[in-house]
Amino acid sequence: MSIKLRLTILSFLQFFIWGAWLITIGAYWFQTKQWSGAQFGAIFSTMGIASIFMPSLMGIVADKWVNAEKLYGVLHLLGGITLCTIPFVTDPGVFFWVILLNMIFYMPTLSLSIAVSYSALKTQGLDVVKDYPPIRVWGTVGFIAAMWTVTFLGFEKSASQFYVAAAAALLLGFYAFTLPKCPPPSQGASSRSLVDALGLKSFALLRDRKLATFFAFALLLGAALQLTNAYGDTFLHDFDKIPAYRDTLAVQHPAFIMSISQISETLFILAIPFFLRRFGIKQVMLFSMVAWVLRFGLLAYGNPGGGLWMVIMSCIVYGMAFDFFNISGSLFVETQTQPSIRASAQGLFMMMTNGFGAVLGSSISGLVIQNYFTDAAGNKDWHGIWLAFAAYALVIAVLFVFIFKHKHEPQLAETNEYSEPVLAA
Repeated sequence: MSIKLRLTILSFLQFFIWGAWLITIGAYWFQTKQWSGAQFGAIFSTMGIASIFMPSLMGIVADKWVNAEKLYGVLHLLGGITLCTIPFVTDPGVFFWVILLNMIFYMPTLSLSIAVSYSALKTQGLDVVKDYPPIRVWGTVGFIAAMWTVTFLGFEKSASQFYVAAAAALLLGFYAFTLPKCPPPSQGASSRSLVDALGLKSFALLRDRKLATFFAFALLLGAALQLTNAYGDTFLHDFDKIPAYRDTLAVQHPAFIMSISQISETLFILAIPFFLRRFGIKQVMLFSMVAWVLRFGLLAYGNPGGGLWMVIMSCIVYGMAFDFFNISGSLFVETQTQPSIRASAQGLFMMMTNGFGAVLGSSISGLVIQNYFTDAAGNKDWHGIWLAFAAYALVIAVLFVFIFKHKHEPQLAETNEYSEPVLAA
């Protein structure tokens, strides 16, 4: 079996686990459990809380002490066991802690999967910028496959979605031990400072103004990502209250409609190498921010009936919004750091996006929606919610144009801008 195929399986299962419940947990929370919106914001922030410390911590472990593929496998096995316990939880407070535990195990595997994949590709003499995006596409396919499995089995409002995710997690956990060895690159290296001794060298990257600014905007965009993940599916489910929309495909199987977002991802992932070399990281991330504005704006005016085309267009735009930020960002981090701290640096990137960004987006949005966009009967003003999110993304885009300084040189990009590290910690 070729290394590309083996990494393709890894990518597929990695995101199948997440896709089995991430988009549909809102339907389970609001429609089945009927717990509050403020509490839901806290639940969705668990991935952010875990990402604040776990990706960086596990990145340090992988850089200094334990093979990345072994650590990756153990985390998925523990996550799979935790997912099996979620259907038995009947209290929202306990639900928070169980989901948090699962996120503690899952979130670091996102950056570790990148570190393992990049290491395996480079060992084979392959180019990560050229060869990784087509592999990562299959992660999106896995996410879509999970969403379709859950929705067409009728599990969107059921706890069974967590069993589907658990099965995939356990399978990937065992599979990880068959992957190529990815030994700690800094093992046995002499440490010259306390920072080196503690394995915290990647945090020194924040002393570089350009990278610090990049990570700051990664945090703000991470908040936008959590908004669409948290509320997209339950937004369509809410149209079930309107008889004219109750029997439409979008209301009966919202996850199927929302999966168009992931289908769009597969196309935009393949376009990343071209856009990075042609326009550079600043313009690519700006494209992402403008796409977020369109994503939220289209949802504000869309509905499952005559406005379905706007919902579908918002899903198509999502591909650019997500990929041009998330995948391009990880490649930018990869090329701006030394090999000895790359796993830690990827963990730092995940900490900003899925950590602080997720906490910011989930917690604040939950409170804002509950206090300003929910009436006494519990009905949500989705039009106002999505317009508020669109305004947030627009403000970020405007600030980014003036604050993030990065000069793109096309000739340099063709040779080594996205193939060799430029900055060291």
